[in-house]
Amino acid sequence: MKKIDLRSDTVTLPTEEMYKAIEIAKLGDSGRGDDPTVNELEKKAANKLGMEDALLTPSGTMSNLIAMMVHTKRGEGILLGKSTHIYLKEFASLSYIAGLMPILLEEKKGMINLQETKYFINSKHLSFKPGLVILENTHNCAGGTVISPEEIYQVSEIAHKNNLPVHIDGARIFNAAVAIHINVKEFTKHIDSICFCLSKGLSAPIGSLLVGKKEFIEKARPIFNVLGGKMRQAGIIAAPGIVALEKMVDRLEEDHNNAKLLAKEISLIKGLNIDLSTVQTNIIRIDVSEINVNSSQFANFLEKKGVLVLPFDDYIVRMVTHKDISSSDIDYTIERIKKIINEMNL
Repeated sequence: MKKIDLRSDTVTLPTEEMYKAIEIAKLGDSGRGDDPTVNELEKKAANKLGMEDALLTPSGTMSNLIAMMVHTKRGEGILLGKSTHIYLKEFASLSYIAGLMPILLEEKKGMINLQETKYFINSKHLSFKPGLVILENTHNCAGGTVISPEEIYQVSEIAHKNNLPVHIDGARIFNAAVAIHINVKEFTKHIDSICFCLSKGLSAPIGSLLVGKKEFIEKARPIFNVLGGKMRQAGIIAAPGIVALEKMVDRLEEDHNNAKLLAKEISLIKGLNIDLSTVQTNIIRIDVSEINVNSSQFANFLEKKGVLVLPFDDYIVRMVTHKDISSSDIDYTIERIKKIINEMNL
């Protein structure tokens, strides 16, 4: 049976060009700064984001952790949205390793509440000092929504007036740029650091880049080493990353168009609800509560029909489009979902 994997864009496989790049990559000891392919990737990433320097890490979780540890001191607080990936999925690293306290803010489509941000930065009732403000762009739990450059500026203005840095968990920042048709540099004009993943929509097999000022990256490298991140011939990771940056960004629009088509058609099916205003990039969140099944049951029904999706919480199913999902796969998925609903006799 045909399998269509919509669980995440992390399931993407490398392109043929990426495989070839790995084969011919020039290698050196990246732990000593001698790998020319790693150095090239880091330079390209910094230039592409409009910042001074970059650091290749194995994962976005490590990049975020390093950023938090550079920007803060143990015992300080970090202000971030209550449904950010860093809080929900990376809590152990921020609290256990970095020794930081999360200060959770209300969000609207991923954008943190500015009044709350001001309040907590200046609060006399906290037993710890805020040290960092974090945004997520695109915002996973909000459905892949985009935080605009104007909104980032509003947050940064508040933070910088109070001598707090701003970090963006930009795992899918290129999705954000493509979605609103701007240069990705527009997102970094008023922030202090950002990380992005090579291994999601950009389809490289592994890797994340932490990007910021030269002084920031200089402070990041020793922490990277302490966390066990120092690698050797990491050019085999960097080589497909270079291809990702050069060849895979513009095609993200295809993923967005597929997501919008899929969401629109599913929203017309009785019992399935989608907030179409949140389908701005490649993520779709479907509420299945009206069909009297939970998300895991719905996912199981679809898996038997050859479609893999992610149960996100009790009644929310997530679908993510990516380069390995074609327009015919979208049609097939819609057909399978309709068949399941018809079998339920709703």
